[in-house]
Amino acid sequence: MPVKVPKNLPAIGFLEKENIFVMSEERAEMQEIRPLKVGILNLMPNKIATETQLLRLISNSPLQIEAVFIRTASYKSKNTDDNHLDSFYRTTEDIIKAGEKFDGLIITGAPVEQMDFEEVAYWDEFKKITEWAAHNVYSTMYICWAAQAAVFNLYGIDKFPLKDKLFGIFTHDVLLPNNPLVRCFNDKFKAPHSRHTQIDAQEMMRNKNIDVIAVSEEAGVYLAASKDLRNVFVFGHGEYDRESLHNEYVRDKEKGLKIDLPKHYYVNDEAGTIPPLSWRAHESLLVSNWLNYCVYQGTPYDIKNIK
Repeated sequence: MPVKVPKNLPAIGFLEKENIFVMSEERAEMQEIRPLKVGILNLMPNKIATETQLLRLISNSPLQIEAVFIRTASYKSKNTDDNHLDSFYRTTEDIIKAGEKFDGLIITGAPVEQMDFEEVAYWDEFKKITEWAAHNVYSTMYICWAAQAAVFNLYGIDKFPLKDKLFGIFTHDVLLPNNPLVRCFNDKFKAPHSRHTQIDAQEMMRNKNIDVIAVSEEAGVYLAASKDLRNVFVFGHGEYDRESLHNEYVRDKEKGLKIDLPKHYYVNDEAGTIPPLSWRAHESLLVSNWLNYCVYQGTPYDIKNIK
């Protein structure tokens, strides 16, 4: 089924070239069906690339989805044109004031993980949106920094700095194969990570409110969730494109930052030799499972009844 998106969104052109079905608002309104309403709070600097990556994943489902792009009110991106933000985004403040409810919400990562949570410009707003989501969103998926921030805000589990950046494609083991989020997963799967901080896996496992679902010996926790599946935490970047890690490596090198080659990524560890995709199928399945089992199967038909 298609994803319903605003007319003229740049991601539409990219996705149509990949034979991914997206639907304009006008056409969607002609169908007598209630799509799942999924908000995407996009904290990444390159908004358009992230929009395309996430729409690609949520489109791989038999469910019709209305995607609503959201940005912070207290901080405006310096890397995205104001016209794009004004045309396609609403602020968290607008969403909350309007009393809106969502079947699902995705909150992306952000390049702020080396800062203390309280130092992030929109930290108070992040806490407010997570508190709002607890009663107005049926299930929320937090990605990378947002996952770290959420487990700190919700459970008091803090991150710690790594000596070197965790950067590359890593193999993960499924610990709870009966959890619906990993239904039909292989026992092992690959996924990208890119961050300077880590969450202690043992501390998460000791928390009785959390299921740790998939981990990597090298990269730590990849996937965890609250027992009721109302909060899902993805600590890597499964949404990344084939070139995303290469682009980050080149960017950091050009800035003169200390950066090692991404692990298990380049062919024969030769910088610039972009590898075949080895993670998209599992990430697509993860997002489809989340939409089906954590959102669609539980959310009320009347969205006003979410609480």
